[in-house]
Amino acid sequence: MSRGLFAALASIALAPSAMAADAISGAVQKQPLNVAAIVMFVVFVGATLCITYWASKRNRSASDYYAAGGRITGFQNGLAIAGDYMSAASFLGISALVFGSGYDGLIYSIGFLVGWPIILFLIAERLRNLGKYTFADVASYRLKQKEIRTLSACGSLVVVAFYLIAQMVGAGKLIQLLFGLDYAVAVVLVGILMCLYVLFGGMLATTWVQIIKAVLLLSGASFMALMVMKHVNFDFNTLFSEAIKVHPKGAAIMSPGGLVKDPISAFSLGLALMFGTAGLPHILMRFFTVGDAKEARKSVLYATGFIGYFYILTFIIGFGAILLVSTNPDFKDATGALLGGNNMAAVHLANAVGGSVFLGFISAVAFATILAVVAGLTLAGASAVSHDLYASVLKKGHANEKDEIRVSKITTIALGVLAIGLGILFEKQNIAFMVGLAFSIAASCNFPVLLLSMYWKKLTTRGAMIGGWLGLLTAVALMILGPTIWVQILGHPTPIYPYEYPALFSITVAFVGIWFFSITDKSAAADQERALFFPQFVRSQTGLGASGAVSH
Repeated sequence: MSRGLFAALASIALAPSAMAADAISGAVQKQPLNVAAIVMFVVFVGATLCITYWASKRNRSASDYYAAGGRITGFQNGLAIAGDYMSAASFLGISALVFGSGYDGLIYSIGFLVGWPIILFLIAERLRNLGKYTFADVASYRLKQKEIRTLSACGSLVVVAFYLIAQMVGAGKLIQLLFGLDYAVAVVLVGILMCLYVLFGGMLATTWVQIIKAVLLLSGASFMALMVMKHVNFDFNTLFSEAIKVHPKGAAIMSPGGLVKDPISAFSLGLALMFGTAGLPHILMRFFTVGDAKEARKSVLYATGFIGYFYILTFIIGFGAILLVSTNPDFKDATGALLGGNNMAAVHLANAVGGSVFLGFISAVAFATILAVVAGLTLAGASAVSHDLYASVLKKGHANEKDEIRVSKITTIALGVLAIGLGILFEKQNIAFMVGLAFSIAASCNFPVLLLSMYWKKLTTRGAMIGGWLGLLTAVALMILGPTIWVQILGHPTPIYPYEYPALFSITVAFVGIWFFSITDKSAAADQERALFFPQFVRSQTGLGASGAVSH
């Protein structure tokens, strides 16, 4: 794994495609079949397909398909949201960061976690009151439908595309490594299952797949952490002091600064993690699955608790791997690979504490997380096309539900084929930058427009459009001109943009652009849009809030 910021974020935010760095050098090799992992994986897939069949019988309307009919409870939705965050990469990536760098691994966990108070206090309640199926319902509730929904849909599709590629590459590498299947076979398998979940089960099936996966992953991580703490008599001082003794870096693993070296990159990374979370379409969609704003707030509270607990477990697992893997002669070869950047510390620890059966369980759960995440991403992309572009832009709000759902399912198949094709195409590429770009675009395009549409009276369609597009294009341009793409991928000697992440600058450009082009908009339409803003809408779900839109 690269020591740069992109690889660090990739090891956390994508599925085990953090191992893609190994793939570049051909380090991921086909392994013998892990029978226990295959059996447990087949059991999980069979169970989730049964759930999909059950959910398909309950999808009678667009509300059922997109938002599970609003029947998910706050606790269930919180667990499903946590499932989106507790990816295999969070499990494998953060524990690998802790194994390699110690204390700094926890910094990245906190970076993701602190985004949730922003969602809780600023977004969740108003999102649920005003929205229907997508966050574009909220962003366009007092602005022009065509322009804002087009911008929101494009931003969502770009984020979904980059995330899907990362997930598909990660799936192929993980299965190639653990299950002994060919890379292309694994990618096709994930694509087919992804389409089945979304085509037939919709949001209801996707939610329950996430819930089951979250419970399995929390259970497995809890057992591993418990066995680690038992090894040190449940004494954190012993855990840390023994890890310092055996780690090649010694006491340096308890000091910050090993991964983030310049303050601009650190600050930009933090902004991308915090505000990107509040702009991810597959996360925002989940607030429409609950019945009211109260349940939406509960969702965030529960999700924050589950995610925080999970990240504590990964920290223990990382230090546990230092003790139980690096000191075990049976894992001598594995230790060298882990210190060299391989992200399988948690998998090797699973073998050390639970043998081959528990290793199979953890491997199957790690792969199952990818299936759950890609299903949520695909549904978010399909809803952006069918609900925002087709129903609201092309049909101007007059499409019937059957046609809308049909377009959504066609889009799902198209996204599945595209994800499979791009996953195979990018097999040998370093896709770490895609996750950074996805978070930066979500933070620079989706989040500013969504936030200001809720809270700023002077926002106009012109300001939202120009500022949103400026944020999106700035994020993409700076990422291309930065060290990862310009130097590492394109081969130029020095980057034009010197920092790893663009979020600090692209978010600033977006907010300034929205502000400037809104306050200078003196048109009659702008005056009408300002007049439609009223802060008390958060307490009402009638009138404007019920429809989630204002026609122009």
